[in-house]
Amino acid sequence: MTEETGPTETAETPKPAQQLLHHVEFGSGTPVVLLHGYTIDHRLLLPLEPVFAARRGWRRLYVDLPGSGRSPRLSGPVTAEAMGEAVLRFVDKVVGDEPFAVVGISYGGQLARHLIAERGPQVLGAALIAPLVKPGGERTLPERQVLARDEALLAALDPADREVFTSIALYQDDAGWNAFRDHVLPGFRAHHREDAAELLKAYLLKQAPESRFGTHDGTHLVVTGRQDHMVGWRDQLELLDHYPRATYAVVDGAGHNVHLDQPDTVHGLLGNWLDTLAAQRD
Repeated sequence: MTEETGPTETAETPKPAQQLLHHVEFGSGTPVVLLHGYTIDHRLLLPLEPVFAARRGWRRLYVDLPGSGRSPRLSGPVTAEAMGEAVLRFVDKVVGDEPFAVVGISYGGQLARHLIAERGPQVLGAALIAPLVKPGGERTLPERQVLARDEALLAALDPADREVFTSIALYQDDAGWNAFRDHVLPGFRAHHREDAAELLKAYLLKQAPESRFGTHDGTHLVVTGRQDHMVGWRDQLELLDHYPRATYAVVDGAGHNVHLDQPDTVHGLLGNWLDTLAAQRD
């Protein structure tokens, strides 16, 4: 699948009336809603597609969040609650009342938990990859590390691309750059900057999703990176009390984009999660 990156709207662009979120769909069967993180788009999660493609019975819905990729901007204030409501409208429209699973990475992990709070009995389970849990000033974070660095490669990059790449990448070499170029950078270029800045002022839900439902007995997976300097790996342990059927994994040699840094490990964990869900579904 090939997609062109849409143009970045300017601050003067008026916000349109709210429309259904853009998404890319593969397969058929039980719906799986996949939610990306902050300032990127659905292409970040496409490296997970081989795990689904190897299994029958899953309808994958890769969503562009409001103001990202090809999705419309929010028509009102850009807050976590408004983002959650847009995702909820999408699920109600595209999934309907079918049981479904959800995958959320980083900021999308918070929205996945919001779906559990809103549609808990309908949610079979969630895979949370490097999920956002706490605000910036309250996170327990490991020291920033870089495990590979190719100075010649970095010198050859466009300065703007180099800045965003080195701010997050654990592996600043050819392999790291190729993954970043193909799956992170397109969405970063396509998101709406003004809306992203507005969301930063209210990016956490006012009420933690788990405080609304206590526990959820679905089959869940939480995957974090041992070297993730952005959301860390310790704070996510607090989620386990609320998900008694959750598997938790902290992956060494992985930063915030854990599925790009250690794809084989993450694919194995995700595949096991899907197989467990399928056994319960069938």
